[in-house]
Amino acid sequence: MVKKRLDFNFIAIMNYSNNPQRKEQQNVETLLEEEPQHVILLHNDDVHTFDFVIDCLIEICGHTPEQAEQCTYLVHFKGKCEVKTGSWEELIPINNILLHRGLSSEIV
Repeated sequence: MVKKRLDFNFIAIMNYSNNPQRKEQQNVETLLEEEPQHVILLHNDDVHTFDFVIDCLIEICGHTPEQAEQCTYLVHFKGKCEVKTGSWEELIPINNILLHRGLSSEIV
């Protein structure tokens, strides 16, 4: 679980006649719990063309053409690449579409 510390500074208090009576400054610490992030890993295969993989990443994962091309080269040369980050619930449908298109991917 990742926690972030946020600092808020605020100044108060005005009376109804818009004349400041006193000023206070407080530091308030708030810890927010973030949902753990997961990633979709796209694995290399010898079946699909570069153009097909690039088109899938643009359409399904929302990549820019440059980003999709870079990920495709990473998958080709390194064997895998993280193509999408998000919550488990957000990534399941995206991963299912990639799998339905015949690409080899997993959520980790």
